[in-house]
Amino acid sequence: MAQEVNDSNFDEVVLNAGKPAVVDFWAEWCGPCKAIGPMIEETSKEYEGKAIIGKVDVDSNPETAMKYGIRNIPTILFIKGGQVVDKQVGAVPKASLVAMLNKHLS
Repeated sequence: MAQEVNDSNFDEVVLNAGKPAVVDFWAEWCGPCKAIGPMIEETSKEYEGKAIIGKVDVDSNPETAMKYGIRNIPTILFIKGGQVVDKQVGAVPKASLVAMLNKHLS
């Protein structure tokens, strides 16, 4: 299951994880966010132990969303070594998401 990430645990869960992270910035009211939600959950199961898959609710966690300049949702950030290495704005097919993630696993 994708890990719920918030303003207070973002550094610990994502930046200091020692693994690549995929962070989905979303909101309850966002239709496209709900559409990719199941794909994020599937990916979290498939990459368990290899990558951190997290979700940040932008309405509940404005600090983190602001820090990373999230203006549109869904936005998915790919973070490795504490740095954003890739970004996807808008809903995409799972294959695109997985391809981006695989690029950063080595």
